[in-house]
Amino acid sequence: MFLSPASFSYHMEDFIRAVKQIEDEDPGSDPATVLKRLRRAAGLNDAFIRHFLPDAQAASEMPANLSEYFRKAVHHRVLEDFKEEGVVLTPDGTTVTVAPLLLGIEAGLLKTKRQAHFQLTFAKDLDVSFRRHSSGTHLLGPDGCWNNVTSPQVFTLSGKPNLLTTAQINGRMDGMILGTEISANSSRLLKLSSLLKEYYSHRLDRKGMDSAPRLISQRRRENFQLLVFPSPLMKKTMTTVELQQRLTGQPEMKLETKRKLRAVVRKAIKEFVQMYLDCPPIISRCTWGAEPYRGTPTYLSLPLPFLFIHHTDTPNEPCLTFEKCSADMRAMQRYHQEERGWDDIGYSFVAGSDGYIYEGRGWNIQGAHTSGQNSRGYGVSFIGNYQTNLPSQHAMSLVRDQLAACAVDRGGLVSSYTLKGHRDVVSTACPGDAFYKEISGWEHFGVRRNPPLY
Repeated sequence: MFLSPASFSYHMEDFIRAVKQIEDEDPGSDPATVLKRLRRAAGLNDAFIRHFLPDAQAASEMPANLSEYFRKAVHHRVLEDFKEEGVVLTPDGTTVTVAPLLLGIEAGLLKTKRQAHFQLTFAKDLDVSFRRHSSGTHLLGPDGCWNNVTSPQVFTLSGKPNLLTTAQINGRMDGMILGTEISANSSRLLKLSSLLKEYYSHRLDRKGMDSAPRLISQRRRENFQLLVFPSPLMKKTMTTVELQQRLTGQPEMKLETKRKLRAVVRKAIKEFVQMYLDCPPIISRCTWGAEPYRGTPTYLSLPLPFLFIHHTDTPNEPCLTFEKCSADMRAMQRYHQEERGWDDIGYSFVAGSDGYIYEGRGWNIQGAHTSGQNSRGYGVSFIGNYQTNLPSQHAMSLVRDQLAACAVDRGGLVSSYTLKGHRDVVSTACPGDAFYKEISGWEHFGVRRNPPLY
């Protein structure tokens, strides 16, 4: 039974169902044929793409209603009101552009060189972006919010788009990861829908990310980091920009233009490494469904000297999916606002066991997590009760090795910050006996003296 495209949302699981419908209509079609049909529907067939991939116009057309769905799901653009199209919400809570994902997979099937993977996925159209956005404090981002995470239809950026939005970066990383994987193991790709489902819809077991397979979307950043090192990014990006300009008939760049472009690329690469490789992936407030802050927030005076570690106790079990972690975040916020009368969820950040950090009050707003010390440190809590057990190794690493370092890099924590358990400054069992013993061995841990109470 075939579903009407009108019933499809811009959720990756619906996109996969639509792809499977195309596959089922022509059971003999191979993944390369399906990908070409998708490219034709979406108009992904410019001179730059044809330099690496076959002409999509040779592919057969698909039914008009499905073609229209794929055009909207794949063709990327940002409208004047900051609505971003050509993006889908994945089951792990992140948003990705679909076009570079498909281009990367098709390039992998054709076993193109890794440089071609990079050019088709990560660096495509950067020349246009550089011309439009050559100045500003930030060159990358922002992220955005869906109108509904159950049946997403409209994605709106949180601000003016920069060189690449977060969804574009996610999609480009996924395209290069999957393309490289398929290039090395093309025999494993029997159906495009199966590959996408395996990558985006894997369900974690009770051990969370500690027992998860290598090739899943939750490992996007660590997998991409294994493929691309920062040092060659400059040369690869400049080569791609020059190739795209040549293929589109543009004159060769003047030396001064090339010098300015190199400066922008250098700044963008530094920002990319800091934001998308060194820092952990953070699920935004709007994505997990936060209620607005009540009242007027107090802003922190940065950088801070302390990082306080908590466990939530209630919920007392680790969350393993975006849906469950989001529900836990909403429950905690509701309890903190309704029962305790606080303005918002108390924590600065919360670590799930699904591979993600969840934004609480965030980097700049004072929390309500460690009595007497809220102005002097971030409060980071791990979902679950850790009196006798530990959080997953992956969750602990996200906070210990990435979130803390990210806070230092962005000026949120002093480099000599002190890490403490909640019980070090307040009479409480938090963060649990087992977990407290664990963090006492972490770098920066210190209980030589309690900070003075204000």
